[in-house]
Amino acid sequence: MKNIYKFFPVLLFAVSAGAAVQAQTIQQYVSKNDKKLMEEYIQFLSIPNVSTDTVNIRKNAAFIQEMMERKGIKAELLNGTTPGVTPAVFGEIKTPGATKTLGFYAHYDGQPVNPKQWHEGLDPFKPVLLTGSLENGGKIMGPYKNGDAINPEWRIAGRGSADDKAGVMAIINAYEALVKTGKKLQVNIKFLFEGEEEVGSIHLDEIFKKHKAKLQADSWIVVDGPRHVSGKKTIVFGVRGDVNMALTTYGAKRPLHSGNYGNWAPNPALKMVQLLASMKDNKGNVLIKGFYDDVTPLTSSEKKAMAQIPDQDVLLKKELGVHTPENSERSLMEGVMIPTLNINGIQSANVGALAGNIIPTKAEVALDLRLVKGNDHRKQAQKVIDHIKSEGYHVVTTEPTEEERSKYANLIKVEVKHGYNAQRTPMDLPISRSVQAAVQSTIKEPLVLIPTMGGSLPLYLFEEILETKVITVPIVNYDNNQHAENENVRIGYLWEGIETIAAIMQIK
Repeated sequence: MKNIYKFFPVLLFAVSAGAAVQAQTIQQYVSKNDKKLMEEYIQFLSIPNVSTDTVNIRKNAAFIQEMMERKGIKAELLNGTTPGVTPAVFGEIKTPGATKTLGFYAHYDGQPVNPKQWHEGLDPFKPVLLTGSLENGGKIMGPYKNGDAINPEWRIAGRGSADDKAGVMAIINAYEALVKTGKKLQVNIKFLFEGEEEVGSIHLDEIFKKHKAKLQADSWIVVDGPRHVSGKKTIVFGVRGDVNMALTTYGAKRPLHSGNYGNWAPNPALKMVQLLASMKDNKGNVLIKGFYDDVTPLTSSEKKAMAQIPDQDVLLKKELGVHTPENSERSLMEGVMIPTLNINGIQSANVGALAGNIIPTKAEVALDLRLVKGNDHRKQAQKVIDHIKSEGYHVVTTEPTEEERSKYANLIKVEVKHGYNAQRTPMDLPISRSVQAAVQSTIKEPLVLIPTMGGSLPLYLFEEILETKVITVPIVNYDNNQHAENENVRIGYLWEGIETIAAIMQIK
C-alpha cells in the first residue's frame, strides 16, 4: 500500500480557530430547521430499504440523488461491472483553491425485517415517534405531524432509522447547513452512499476499481454505528472484519418416531450441539486451534485510549438482564479487540406448540466470525473447518449423496459465505488528530476514542483499492436496536450528528 501521508506536511489538516463558534452556528441552524429536517427524514425512512428488495432499494437511491441535487450537490449513480446490481450514489463538491479532499461514506440499505416481531403499533416502514426506549418504558406517540414541535429526547422508530440512513441524513444536511450559514469550505468533499452494505458489500470492490479516479480522497470518513454507551461523542479508528458460515448435520432421510427409533437413530441436533460445544469453553474462549494467533497487538496509543474508555459494563448488565458476561475476566471493549465465534441461529424441527416426538432429519446453524486486525477471513473460516474435521466429521459443500450418507458416520455440510477483513487506522496520524480536534470543538467533555468498534464494515477496501485511510464517526444512540425489531434513533443525537459532520467538513 502506498503511504500517501509521507508526501504531506505533518499538519495535513487543521481545524479553524473559530471551530467552537461555528459549531454553535450549526446548532442554531439545525434547531431553527428541525421541522423541515424531520419531515424529510420521515419521507426517507418510509421507503423500504431491505438490501434484497431491488425495486425499493433503487427508490432509496433515487431519493438520495434527488435530495443531494436539491441541496446543491452534483450527484450520480455508480455501478460496478456486474449488470443489474444495486448502485452507489456519488456526489462531489469542488472547492476553489482546495488542495485536499475528504470523502464521506454511509449506507442506505437495511437488514431484513419481520413485522410480526415489532412492538404492537409499530411498522418497520411507517416511522413513528417514541417518548423513549420501549424497553425502558418509552411510549409510542404515533406519526410525526408536520409542523409539530420536536423534543430532542424523543426517538424515531423504523428500519434504517439508526443503521444507517442516519449517516446519510447527517452527511447531506451537514453540507447544506454549512452552505446556508455562509461557511466557506477549505477542502473538496466527496459523498458515497452504498446500497449493499448489509449483504457484505459484495460489489463495492467493483465500484471502487471501476471508479477509482473519481473516488480518490486524502481520507474517507465513515458515518455509521453507535456512540459509546456513556452517550459521549465517539471516534472509532477501526472495524472488525466478518465472515459467516452455515453448518448442517444429518440424520435419517425422514423424521423418525422418537420412541420407536430412540437410542438407535443418530440425532443430528445432538451431534450439532456437541460439535458447537467443542468450539468454546465455559468462559467463552474459542478452543479452535490457532484462532487467536494472527491478531495484531494494539499499539501504545491504542492501549492508552482503551484505558480511558468509560466502563459501562455494570450499566449494561443491569439493562440487558445479564448476570455474568461470557468471559467475566475481560470487559466488553476488551472483548471487541479479539476475534469471536458466535452462533447467530440454530434450527432443527419444531419447538413449543408445534413440537413433535420425533428424531429430526437435520440440524442447521449459522455461525458469525468477527475478525480483528491481522485475521484473514478465509484462513479464519478454514480453522473452523479444520476443527470440524478433527472432531471426526467428513465435510461436504453441497447436499450429501447417497454414497456419502452410506460411507460416513459423521457428515456435515459447511458453506463459507462472503467475508472481509478488519481495518484499523493509526490514532496518531495527522488526519486522526484533525478529526479528533474537529469533533472535540463541538463539545466540552472529552471524546471517547475507540481503536476498533464491535461492528463490521468493508473498510479494508478503502485501504486496498483506494489506497487511503478511513476513520469512523458514529452518531446514533447505543440502544438503537439495529438489525432487530423496534429500531430507533434518538432525535437529539441525529441533530448532533449533523453538527459533528459539519465540524469535520470544516477541516482545512
